[in-house]
Amino acid sequence: MTERQSIYDAIGGIDKIDELVDRFYDLMALEPKFSDLRAMHGQDLTNSREKLKFFLTGWMGGPDIYSPKYGHPMLRARHLPFKIGLNERNQWLACMYQALEDCGITGSTAKQLEESFFNTADWMRN
Repeated sequence: MTERQSIYDAIGGIDKIDELVDRFYDLMALEPKFSDLRAMHGQDLTNSREKLKFFLTGWMGGPDIYSPKYGHPMLRARHLPFKIGLNERNQWLACMYQALEDCGITGSTAKQLEESFFNTADWMRN
């Protein structure tokens, strides 16, 4: 019997997550179409980048490096202070989908991630 490969391993581990998150935040900072999303963040994105990298590592099936440093993710509770409507959800998703493509994450793995990202982002709306 073979074990199912995690998305973390399928995309290439921590190096690919680092690339994905860096591309996501670079796009958010550079592309005017993501300006509303960028405005929700502080000027310095260092902490945001680290938190997303740590979170996605465990969320995709890699080691849990988020919880030991930041506690339980509590995604919805941590995002409640921010207005997240359809526009913000859609900008986040478009930015992440573009980052996936730019980082060469394609095919069934990309489709699985896109579906999971959509479900999570939609759940975050408030």
